[in-house]
Amino acid sequence: MTDLYQSQRAMRNMRRAAMQRGVIAILDVGTSKIACLVLRFDGPERFREDGLGSMAGQSSFRVIGAATTRSRGVRFGEIDAMQETERAIRTAVQAAQKMANVRVDHVIACLSGARPRSYGLAGDIEIAAEQVSEQDVARVLAACDVPDYGAEREVLHAQPVNFALDHRSGLADPRGQNGHRLACDMHLLTVETTALQNLLYCIKRCDLELAGLASSAYVAGISSLVEDEQELGAACIDMGGGATGLSIFIKKHMIYADAVRMGGDHVTSDIAKGLQVPMATAERIKTFYGGVIATGMDDREMIEIGGDSGDWERDRRKVSRAELIGIMRPRVEEILEEVRARLDAAGFDSLPSQQIVLTGGASQIPGLDGLAARILGQNVRLGRPLRVQGLPQAATGAAFASSVGLCLFAAHPQDEWWDFEIPAERYPARSIKRAVKWFRDNW
Repeated sequence: MTDLYQSQRAMRNMRRAAMQRGVIAILDVGTSKIACLVLRFDGPERFREDGLGSMAGQSSFRVIGAATTRSRGVRFGEIDAMQETERAIRTAVQAAQKMANVRVDHVIACLSGARPRSYGLAGDIEIAAEQVSEQDVARVLAACDVPDYGAEREVLHAQPVNFALDHRSGLADPRGQNGHRLACDMHLLTVETTALQNLLYCIKRCDLELAGLASSAYVAGISSLVEDEQELGAACIDMGGGATGLSIFIKKHMIYADAVRMGGDHVTSDIAKGLQVPMATAERIKTFYGGVIATGMDDREMIEIGGDSGDWERDRRKVSRAELIGIMRPRVEEILEEVRARLDAAGFDSLPSQQIVLTGGASQIPGLDGLAARILGQNVRLGRPLRVQGLPQAATGAAFASSVGLCLFAAHPQDEWWDFEIPAERYPARSIKRAVKWFRDNW
């Protein structure tokens, strides 16, 4: 934890330095595609004549380069074959650099798999002076009891989600306010160490410096949920190729995140096996003719499978659209049932507003919102990411929710544990620094 705390602090400093230089890249390493966007940071007044900025009133960056390439060597949102992934990342980054006509050294990345796990922590302290200082916020964050989440896991996000000063709760930022007792609720998100290290190592092999890390479910929620949904309580379901991310927001903070190790690629795989066609053909059929709700017409609508096996009879096969829907629907239902189970476990039912927003590439299957409304609840809508300055038209769809969210995360990151000077003696019990201090004091 100590090492991670220090490295996250170093990443934050690197991000600030990159923003002062004016250029930073974001990298979305997914199972089906790798997207790289190059951002240029300037003052908001530079683009005043150019319509809305990243978010109304928060314009400070513009996308000057964008590239996507087919992902290789990634399964379930985790790196599976290092060299192939490295090659794919290099391809995407070089293409984006070429379009932007600048060289990029720093990237902010996100990862979707790695079995995320959420914890809610609480802590409180007495305030020495009358006013709450930066140091008091650091002390109350350090006072939160960190659970023993296991040696094989690392903290990816540690965000204070609520502060209470004396009897007043729901404070966003208590600094500068008067009071005697400060309490804090914090959301801690941990992921598997190996998946994280593989990504860090892969980015290092591409000669890039990492200036930040985020959970893909979190950044997809930032870009796809509108302000009211983030305030009143909503869940964002980011349906990717190999994993389906899930994040719950309330009061503009993420309070829960999880991932289901199934996505659009599994639907494609089912079509490939069911119709006995290659994966590329299955993906084409899914994109052009797929769906999950059958109508009376579908028995008569025939789809030419095509192929180049050399067997004339086999290459001229046709299937009805009803048959295709029969293959796709069970898998999509399975993914949504799994998501429903995770939402129930998180206590989503107790939120004031139970809006569910579907985003990600796999959410574009026709009829999915209707099926999701039956399985997850009535308030379901399809979400598209916010409009960002300079983003190419091709990158404005639901498949780019994480990429756009990463841009917003890069420009306006929320305060996290590592933004404050935590006193050394308040590190979690397992930390090395604490052990060293104990030895120094007692021997």
